[in-house]
Amino acid sequence: MREPAVIRMLPDGRRLHLHDGPIDLVVEAFGPAESVRAAYGAGAARFVSVLDELCGDLTLLRQRAGAGPRRPEGPIARRMFEAVEPFAEETFITPMAAVAGAVAEEILGAMVSAAELERAYVNNGGDIALYFAPGRQWSVALVDRPDKPSLFGRAILRAEDGIRGIATSGWRGRSFSLGIADAVTVLGETAARADAAATIVANAVDLPGHPAIERIEAREISPDSDLGDLRVTRGVGALEADEIQKALARGLDQAERLRATGLIRAAALRLGGETRVTSEVAEGAALFAGDPLRERSVLHA
Repeated sequence: MREPAVIRMLPDGRRLHLHDGPIDLVVEAFGPAESVRAAYGAGAARFVSVLDELCGDLTLLRQRAGAGPRRPEGPIARRMFEAVEPFAEETFITPMAAVAGAVAEEILGAMVSAAELERAYVNNGGDIALYFAPGRQWSVALVDRPDKPSLFGRAILRAEDGIRGIATSGWRGRSFSLGIADAVTVLGETAARADAAATIVANAVDLPGHPAIERIEAREISPDSDLGDLRVTRGVGALEADEIQKALARGLDQAERLRATGLIRAAALRLGGETRVTSEVAEGAALFAGDPLRERSVLHA
């Protein structure tokens, strides 16, 4: 029998911590105190069954998207399927690519349904679902690598921009990556879709066959990985400046295709201290602003 879910307030007294197995969420809500309490109660109540629900659909969720006609039963699993389907024809992807964002969305949905809030977020290891009341905004910091985090930009998001999800992927993160990006941060209309897209873009930041890149089959690290015998990145050695530019250009080309088709709103790609961002998005949004990105802000306010 596994340990029960951990539900506790963090020492700052403002944020809620929800932990169960591999799921680790930090939650914060803003509004009247009684509304925040109600939202936290609803989020915690929904959280306790999430892992069991996902485990019930796990075999299906680890299969390549589009491989068969079966659909999952649970609402989170269905959201994961829907998030990855647009990418399935062109590349290998499983619904697990959207699990963190889909879980964050589910908990946020329970909170917002239970109380009238000004703002709220659910952060699932860097994949974040956002809520804004009309007229509200978020300022989001972009961090390039989890082992030695440093700020490389920020995004100013407003309720009217329609962005409700942020996701980050890269080879240094907690999930496997086929590429070499230190970090790819994607803004999307949902957290689940942003999560899947960040995986796709991060995989594209690559230098296939480069001798400085160490790769290993995913199953050798995690026998039950949904990536099976695909070779995932385990180390990136020294790269020349032009090689960094080439790898980023590959990723940026993928991100721009996704942006042009409406699958993402914007993306920032980071490798070897260099950053690239996608071109214009919705009018009025101040995205990826800040000193490190001043020359290539996604859209000028």
